[in-house]
Amino acid sequence: MYSLDFLATISNCDANGRLKLCSALQMMQDCSEMWIDSEPAVQRCFGERGMAQLLVFRQVEVVRVPRCKERLRVATSVYGMKPKFGFRNTFLYGADGAPCYRTWSMGAFVDRATGRLQAVDGATVAAMRLEERLEMDYRDRHIRVPAAGGAAVAPFRVMRADIDYNRHANNANYVRMGLELLPEGFEVRGLRVEYRVPARLGDVLEPTVYASADGAVQTVVLARAGETSALMEFTGGPASARPVPRPEF
Repeated sequence: MYSLDFLATISNCDANGRLKLCSALQMMQDCSEMWIDSEPAVQRCFGERGMAQLLVFRQVEVVRVPRCKERLRVATSVYGMKPKFGFRNTFLYGADGAPCYRTWSMGAFVDRATGRLQAVDGATVAAMRLEERLEMDYRDRHIRVPAAGGAAVAPFRVMRADIDYNRHANNANYVRMGLELLPEGFEVRGLRVEYRVPARLGDVLEPTVYASADGAVQTVVLARAGETSALMEFTGGPASARPVPRPEF
């Protein structure tokens, strides 16, 4: 297991002083990326062969949204490994030590130059430290898009600030875009994301939003040139009517 400590600061919280979901995802992603420093065999393999790990799928369970100035810890561990894919848990814990977000994800190993899948050698797989799969509600990694009823909305253009070191839109930024399309007051309690064709600088992402009959499931498709870049399923409902105290700074 590899962990990083964080603080919920003003810049990563919303107007109510609660940690933004995209900020939580960035924290978890940073921890997952830094994890490679704790696995010398994987680090050596990736370095020698010019490889990278790219996120293919993530499921998020929202248990509790942390408050501004709360001390946080993110821990990640790999529970499954195949030559071309890895499976991990990444949990974000609050100041009380209990999970605020539970996630599992699937990553693909690719050639950094071509983006094509590339297998990790058997010796590296054998050297991997695998840990127990943590308890959460594991759902299917394939998201079903409704056959009809989608509403097309104004497109997003991928900006320079959206790009990470892999030279395509950062995983958390697709979710940030998707969050902007949810109904006002929609409280996210669960999220599944499929990452497909990476979006690059200047690409135009055309969103289509599908809402379930009761509004509890919002499915968002972000596509460029007819190809899906990200497919997101947000589950939840109206936020609690209880007033949220204003944070003190």
